[in-house]
Amino acid sequence: MTASSAADELALVSVRNIHKAFGSLAVLRGISLDLAAHEVVSLIGSSGSGKSTLLRCINGLESIDAGEIWVGGEDVSEPGYKGDALRSSIGMVFQQYNLFPHMSVLDNVTLAPRKVRKVAKAEATERANRLLARLGLAGKANEYPDRLSGGQQQRVAIARALAMEPQVMLFDEVTSALDPELTGEVLDVLRELRTDGMAMVVATHEMNFAREVSDRVMFLDGGVVVEQGPPADIFDAPQQLRTQQFLERTRRQ
Repeated sequence: MTASSAADELALVSVRNIHKAFGSLAVLRGISLDLAAHEVVSLIGSSGSGKSTLLRCINGLESIDAGEIWVGGEDVSEPGYKGDALRSSIGMVFQQYNLFPHMSVLDNVTLAPRKVRKVAKAEATERANRLLARLGLAGKANEYPDRLSGGQQQRVAIARALAMEPQVMLFDEVTSALDPELTGEVLDVLRELRTDGMAMVVATHEMNFAREVSDRVMFLDGGVVVEQGPPADIFDAPQQLRTQQFLERTRRQ
């Protein structure tokens, strides 16, 4: 364990000075983030600021060019680290639902626990049914995704991630494709997870939601963290001009 990781033993996730570029485009330029147990961190910023890429790097879906990512005391950014092991402890829900259209809701939710964690079918089914009931989807287990509303599909995607019993959940603009009523349904689920103590990193354009549920808010711009702090500090008394400009623009929308 390096000195930096030893200092962050209490963090579930510790991101240290990571860089990521796609060709000549630098998307992340030295971002650091610590996430403690039961903590909720919201990422805010304009499209292209690096929020989604940061989440994908944490979850191992994108490699990093420099820096370190530690999860549960392990350096998961080391070359050769097995992505399946990482994604067993970190769940991620995307803007698009990414459900398998040819599979039932139940099969979508039970697939990863059975294939990755080798959970017995009966146990995986029982867990899935509990999650579906908890998320307001009781009776939908045998439906197919195209017969569900957008809000229901997003809740199935959340159930699928939770079925792996992760320590951390990452949410990438999960309401961006939903109308206001369905957005409320999904945000209620995140509020419940926050009440349950789930550690989460949430990239969101819902400023009121970020203010309400977050322990800490990070404003990203141009691949760097411009400002971060408790929601009241960021939304009511931002110190950086760029943060002030961004929030003023969101208030006018």
